[in-house]
Amino acid sequence: MSKAAPNMLHLHQTPSVNRPTLILALSGWMDGGDVSTGTVERLVGLFDAEVIADIDPEEFYIYNLPGSMELSAMFRPHIEIEEGIIQRNEFPTNQFYCHEAGDLLFFIGKEPNMRWRQFGDCIFDFSTRLGVQRIIFVGSFGGTVPHTREPRMFATGCDDERLTMLEQYDVRRTGYSGPGSFISYMMTRAPDEAMEMFSLIAEIPSYLHGRNPTCIEAVTRRLAKILQLPLDLDTLRTASTEWELEMSRMLDGNEEVQQRIRELEENYDNELIGLPPRERDPGEEGDVAFDNDLF
Repeated sequence: MSKAAPNMLHLHQTPSVNRPTLILALSGWMDGGDVSTGTVERLVGLFDAEVIADIDPEEFYIYNLPGSMELSAMFRPHIEIEEGIIQRNEFPTNQFYCHEAGDLLFFIGKEPNMRWRQFGDCIFDFSTRLGVQRIIFVGSFGGTVPHTREPRMFATGCDDERLTMLEQYDVRRTGYSGPGSFISYMMTRAPDEAMEMFSLIAEIPSYLHGRNPTCIEAVTRRLAKILQLPLDLDTLRTASTEWELEMSRMLDGNEEVQQRIRELEENYDNELIGLPPRERDPGEEGDVAFDNDLF
């Protein structure tokens, strides 16, 4: 059983929950399109969940990384100054929320730069104290899905039975080899902590950057089915539709990008009906990156 180091985990109140589910979100490695943090922030808002605990950030993050100014700026806390007066100094936050009526717990934080074991201890310690039986991480990765199609969903878990259950919700099993995330590390520990854990990961368009309401809506909808959550998703659907229309307007007239999107759509649709993906002709340009900072 994990034991969080003193003064790292602060439990402000102990809610009345019965075998709750903990849904995790982390900014950083698997939060492209803000799908991880955006999804759980929306759930916290929809359920009007309250903060019940937090993890002290001091031990887990690098603020002063030697190197270029561009690289160092990625690690330093964000500040805001108006007419010479400091208004805000934002350090990372790691907060747990609770919706008692639904036996739901949420965590929104930042992937730790250091001391993964101790950060994991905090999450598992919190989970043990509140009787958590299941931990779900939601996130994303950049892939070949076009923004005009439903994002594909993937899962990684600790046992075959859970992954088989998720297949009925059109969630595929992950295949991957490369740099690991903090969540992957957590999954290696979950069985020893006597907890079920799996991730629900959306494939997002790699040619778009910034908040992706369509993928947030899709992950929320899929999670609602899996957990049988009573959610009104109309506001999410509206935001998703407006975003898709805005993206189409922004991309209109850029023939290079439009051509690449048509290829992605063709490959996506061919996969649905069992046809092989279209191969690019020799001499064709590679992927086109299109940054959007609207969200």
